[in-house]
This record gives sequence, C-alpha cells and structure tokens, in this order.
Amino acid sequence: MSSSQCFENPPDLSSTCGAGRVEELAGLKTYVTGPSDSKRAVILIADVFGYEAPKLRKLADKVASAGFLVVVPDFLYGDPIDLSNPNFDREAWKKIHSTDKGYEDVKPVISALRSKGLSAIGAAGFCWGGKVLVKLAGIEDIQAAVILHPGHMTEDEIQAVKIPTAILGAEIDHASPPEELKKFGEIMSAKTEFESYVKIFPSVSHGWSVRYDDNNEFAVKSAEEAQKDMLNWFLKHVK
Repeated sequence: MSSSQCFENPPDLSSTCGAGRVEELAGLKTYVTGPSDSKRAVILIADVFGYEAPKLRKLADKVASAGFLVVVPDFLYGDPIDLSNPNFDREAWKKIHSTDKGYEDVKPVISALRSKGLSAIGAAGFCWGGKVLVKLAGIEDIQAAVILHPGHMTEDEIQAVKIPTAILGAEIDHASPPEELKKFGEIMSAKTEFESYVKIFPSVSHGWSVRYDDNNEFAVKSAEEAQKDMLNWFLKHVK
C-alpha cells in the first residue's frame, strides 16, 4: 500500500450496513454473513477503509448467498484511514497497521473458523488486504486466494505462493501496474502444482472492485465482473 490511489473514493462507513451481523471472532469485531452450518468459509480482508465499508459488506452478502460463511474481520481495530481529519498522519497510521501485522492477525481467525468446523477456507484481499493475502498464500493455511488491486507486492512474495491464486488488477494502478502483475502471473503459471491466473480490467483504477461509482455504468459492470470472477474461483477451489 504505497500509492495515493489507495485513498481515493473513500466509502461512507456504516456500522449497521449489510444483511449480516457483527460478532467477535478471534478477538476481533467481525462482520459475519451466510449459513452458520456451512463447512466452507471465505475471509474478506478489507482495504484501508476497513470492515464497515457498505460495498464490501454487500459483496460479503453476495458471496454468502452462494453458500459460504463469510467473515470480514476488523483488522484495523476500529482505526480505518480517516481522510476527513486534516491532521491525519498517514505514515504513522501505516506503521501501526502494517500488512505484516495484518498477516499475523489473520492466522487466529483461520484457527477460529477451523475450530467451528469450517473445513475449507478461501480469502480475498483488497489493496492493503491484498498485500496481507499474498503473504498468507505462501503458507497453505487456506485453500484459495483472490487478490484484488493489491498494494505493492514483491517477486519474492509471488515466488512463495503455494495455493490456487487469482490476481485481479486494474489497468490504471500505480501500486501494482499491469506489467508487473503480468510478470507475477508468469511466475505463478510456471508452478504446475496449483492453478493461478492474472486478469487486468481495462479502463478502471486501483480500488475499483469495492470503491466504484454507482453512477458510472462501466465501473459498476467492471466491479460486478471482478466480483463474479472472485466468487467463481471460490466455488471451484473452496470445497
């Protein structure tokens, strides 16, 4: 997460949005939606605006309607980026909420889901969350990953990926430019032990899948396409 695009089109956060409920999971406030008796779970790892973003919760509800128990933990501990505060210190915030810490925080969430009888788990990460997820994809604690318009990832992180992984990127993205993501796709495709792919969405910008403009028909359709690709990846690999 190193681009100004990470902060564009901020959502109007709402603690009560969505069809699900907020519970505590592994010590974190977590938006939970979907059938409680499901054996398949999906973790959504939010961008810098956190787990109260309405479009993120709407996406969680959509994935849940396919039969998954979906959890959106508050990995930012009630402290999302606040662009309305003129004194907000972005650099200090990034030090407190590092993606390395996010990576450590997601492990107990996975353990908690396993303890509840969830036998297959996938995860999707957006921007900041994508950077968290690429680390997680290297340890085989989950069955599949979808990384959407991620923060800057390294070649070493991609080399370490061990599970089915899809990367959905934007044509206009300073944090993860298309040419870099295509190179990462080539690295992953050389590994025959798991399926992977990279898809670049034309004429959209970083963050588009969950921070699109409702009045922009093209942006909405592109977001819906990315969300459908994400769901199909989970239907294929998380079972």
